[in-house]
Formats: sequence, C-alpha cells, structure tokens
Amino acid sequence: MDVDIETAKAEAAARVAAASADLAALADFIHAHPEVAYQERAAAARIAGLLAGRGFAVTRGAGGVETAFVAVPDDAAPGGPTIAMLAEYDALPGLGHACGHNLIAAMSVGAALACRGLVPRGAGRVVVIGTPAEEGGGGKIRLLDAGVFRGVDAALMIHPWNRVRAHVPALGRMRFEVEFHGRAAHAASAPHRGVNALDALLQAFGAVALLRQQVRPDARIHGIITRGGESPNIIPALTAANVYVRAADPAYLRDLYDRVKACFEGAARATGCRVAWREHPDNVYEPVRENRPLADLFLRNLRRLGLAETGDDEPAGSTDFGNVSQRIPGLHGYLAVCDAGIDLHTTEFAAAAASARGRDAMLAGATALAMTALDLCLDEAALAAVRNAHA
Repeated sequence: MDVDIETAKAEAAARVAAASADLAALADFIHAHPEVAYQERAAAARIAGLLAGRGFAVTRGAGGVETAFVAVPDDAAPGGPTIAMLAEYDALPGLGHACGHNLIAAMSVGAALACRGLVPRGAGRVVVIGTPAEEGGGGKIRLLDAGVFRGVDAALMIHPWNRVRAHVPALGRMRFEVEFHGRAAHAASAPHRGVNALDALLQAFGAVALLRQQVRPDARIHGIITRGGESPNIIPALTAANVYVRAADPAYLRDLYDRVKACFEGAARATGCRVAWREHPDNVYEPVRENRPLADLFLRNLRRLGLAETGDDEPAGSTDFGNVSQRIPGLHGYLAVCDAGIDLHTTEFAAAAASARGRDAMLAGATALAMTALDLCLDEAALAAVRNAHA
C-alpha cells in the first residue's frame, strides 16, 4: 500500500519526542558507565534490553563479537531495502565518552524505534547494528568480515561534533606497535657493553619528525612511547611505541605507512637493535566514502528540523565506518553538541556529551535519521539514486 512520506516523517518525529526520556536515560547511562573497546558489556546489554522491550528481536554476540548485536523489528517481512542504524558505545581510555558515542547509540536507537511499523510489511525494514570498539578496535571491520552487513542496503549514523555537517572527509588510518630489543648494561660502569633500545626509539621518532616536512598536507603521523626503559642507570634493553599513520588517499596511505616503518627499521640498523612489529587485524581504517544523494536526503531532513550545515569539512580523524562506506552506501553525519572551540577527545567534549545541548542534538539526530531511512524505504527513486552513486 502507498504511504505518504511526509505523514510518516511527522509521525516519526512525534515518536522520537515521545521516547525522549528513555533515549536521554540511555545516553546518560552509557556516559556514566564508560567501557573501552570490546568491554562494553553494560552498554550493549542496556541497548539490547531497550530494543527487545520495544518490539525488536535482538541477536547478541553478532559476528562472534561478544558486545555486538543486531536488532530487527519483530514485525518485519522479506522485501524492500534494509537500512541499518549503527550504534557506537565504546569509550576512550582515561577520558570516558569524550567522543560522544553515548549519543550515537541513543540517536540510532531512537531512529529505529521511530520507524518501526511506519514502513509497510515487505517494503523495507530499519534495523540496529551494535558496533563496538570504534576507538582503535576496528569493531565494524570484524563485523564486515563476519558477514553481519550482508544484505544491508545503506548504513546510517551521526557523530557528535562542534559543527553540523552531512559529510566530513575522514582520513584513512593504519597503525602498528613496535618494539626495539637491545642489551642491558650498567649505564655508569659499562655503558659500552649495552645496546640502547631507547636510542633506537628516539632516532626513529626523529626520522619521522623530518619525514613530516615531506608529506602531503592531509597526512598525519603521530605516536606515543609506551615503554622507554626501566631505570636511568640501566641501558634500556626493551622499548616500545604505538604509531598511527593517516591520509585521505588509500594508495598514498599505504606508501606513507611503509616510509614510516622504514624510519624504525633504519634506527634499528643504526643502533644495532632488533626491531619487532605488531600489526593489528583491524589495522586499516579506510577513508569515509561520500554518497552525495544520501547526504542530500539527510540535509533536507535537517532543514526540515531547522538545522543547517555549519563550519567547514576539514578532515575529522578516522573511523572504521570508512570500511563500511567503501562497501555499501553510507551516511556519517555530524551534529553540534558544543561550540566550535571544543574538540573531540577532550574533557570538555566529554562534558558536552552529557549536556542539555547534547541531548537536544541527540533527539534531532534520531529524528533526522528516521526521516532519511523513511525516504529510502518509501521513495524508490531516492533509493535508486543512492545505489547508483555508490556503484
């Protein structure tokens, strides 16, 4: 049967408003109980419980990942597109929800709740995929590899930020952990008998610092020393670091990654140390691929809510949503929860993620996501444009 899209969107907005207290409580709970990558047991259980109580069949441990899930409306029938709302809910070590993932989860849940029953049986369905470990753990990559996204026609989510954007060119990212193995010796009485693993690490970072002058403007190289030695009077026998390399172009990213690794290999040869690598299975976060027709649908729905884009589209870090967007049409929008001077991954942003402004943005985001999903389910031409743009 035909469904009037504008009527459905108005009903979705009303449903989000009616669920506002529950959505705010969900966001506040996740914020108050920060859990890092793959440890998000309380958050996943809370989200799954809310969805199960509102007419969704929830499968926990999706893709073999303990804290992932898939929630499907229990009245869904085969036919039409499957639109996935992606929920993130992991926190940052030491900073809590300084990336606002508590709000991402509440927005995606709210959108799915609003859409349930508004799409005729067989005309499509709006599901929720719980995606843990975005902060360095590559949860979406594991779910992609496990086939959890098979059959999904479009993936939608909104990230809190300090501006409103339909798309931001998130950088691709590769990372490695590295160790230098030297030989310990007394730093005062017999330093000549040692092989200094800290010298190797410092030389490597020095070479990287020189390399930065020669890289493209959109590239980023940054890392930390995770082990620098045991005591000043011992020549360090073991040092370690964690290094990220980012760039917008996938081919250039891989080339730059090899050049950064060469800095560490050269330092090992210069100091006589042995270098050892640990490259993670989730090593490659791909750049986010824009789908312009999908972004335009989202923008029109934001305007309906009285919101417009603000700021510019400078790169905003990296995300494993990039890997999803390379395979299926994706929307990774942004809504402002704070002023432009407050950045992600700060204590100030963590406070914004639990603020009244953050909750208002969460409700607007849930509504805009729901409206965009309804466009895809109820307007065949809109869905075709999104598919063609991706193809």
